[in-house]
Order: sequence, then C-alpha cells, then structure tokens
Amino acid sequence: MNGSDEPAERCTAAALSAIPFAKFRNQLRPAILSVIVLTVLTGCVFPLLLFAVGRPLFPRQAGGTLIERGGNVVGSALIGQEFSRPEYFHSRPSAAGNGYDGTSSGGTNLGPNNPKLKDGAADFPGIRQLAAEYRARNGLAPDAPIPIDAVTRSGSGLDPHISPDNAALQVARVARARGVSESAVRRLVDRYTQGRQFGLLGYRRVPVLPLNLALDEALPKVRTESR
Repeated sequence: MNGSDEPAERCTAAALSAIPFAKFRNQLRPAILSVIVLTVLTGCVFPLLLFAVGRPLFPRQAGGTLIERGGNVVGSALIGQEFSRPEYFHSRPSAAGNGYDGTSSGGTNLGPNNPKLKDGAADFPGIRQLAAEYRARNGLAPDAPIPIDAVTRSGSGLDPHISPDNAALQVARVARARGVSESAVRRLVDRYTQGRQFGLLGYRRVPVLPLNLALDEALPKVRTESR
C-alpha cells in the first residue's frame, strides 16, 4: 500500500514545484517587455518629440536662453553667475560646486535647525558670516535687517535672480563704485525688475547678469585721472 502511493506522491511534489516557476516565467516576460517599451518611449521617443516641437516653437529657450554681447556668449538668462567687484550687483550665495557651477547644481541640503546652516563651519560660511560680510560690503549697520536671499543659497545653486530688496541695498555701493548717482542706478534696477510670472506665480525679481550688462552700457564706471 505504501509502495503504491510513492509514485503518486512524487508526481504531486514535482507538479507543485513546477507551479511557482511557471508563474515566475509568465510574469518575467511582461516585466522585461515593460522595461524595454518604457525605455524606448521615455528615453528616445519623448525626448525626440520635445526636441522636434521645442526647437521651432521656442528656439531661444531650446538653445539655452543664451545672452550675447558683441557677438560673444556671456552667459545664460537661466543660470546665475558670481560677481565680486563693487561696481556690480552681487548674486545670492551658491552651493553649486565652488559657486554657480552648472555641472554641480544643488543646495546645501541642511535643515533649518542644523547649526551648521546658521553658524557655518571651517569650509562653509553660515548665515551669520554671510550676513556680516553683506552688511560690511554694502556699508550697512551691524544690526541692519537684510533680505533672506542675501544670506541663503537657492535649492539649485544657480538662481539668476535676486529680490528687489536685495538689489535696493546694493544700489549705494554700485553707484559709489561707478561714480554715478544712486537715482540713476535705481532707475535701471526698476527697469529690469520683473513681476510675477503670469501675474500670479513667484515673486518680483531682478535678473543679475542682464542688469550688470546694462550698467556697463548705460552707466560705465567713471575713470579718474591719476596725477
């Protein structure tokens, strides 16, 4: 009796062990096909479609929104640059590489309660140090309030804009360094101040690179003759 039951039991065990493999094989094929199809659609078809549509409809944006002066590319309207000379408006701090590195876009990833964000470290100026440098650079009182974008890095590290309040506090320094009136510099800032996108999104902002280029054209630095 026991001997006659052994073949049946072996057949049942073999059949049961084959079921999971059959299910796995049936699931493996659509999984592989899904990866291939999605890779072709999202990695090839969609980018090519965007390129085909974007190039003729938005040639400037598709080309990087480049800014040219005298036939030479001096930057992009979408990527900020670092300015340090006193006769120029300065961009907000950047954590992208060594500062505004287009190949290392990113922020500090420090939370608001992280002491390093406020107090800094040996190789990382914190908000306190940035605020002190900003006040000294622009001739402000040690306790003068300053806008938040003057002492914090943007999430991308490539922000091409500063706030109107930030620009307003730099007017006196720029005018003094160029030997022109503050009112003339302020009028130029007002001309380049941009409103909310579509009248709804974001905040009013000032593009730093176009403003500095306009300064060189409209209000060039006055050169004093040395005696």
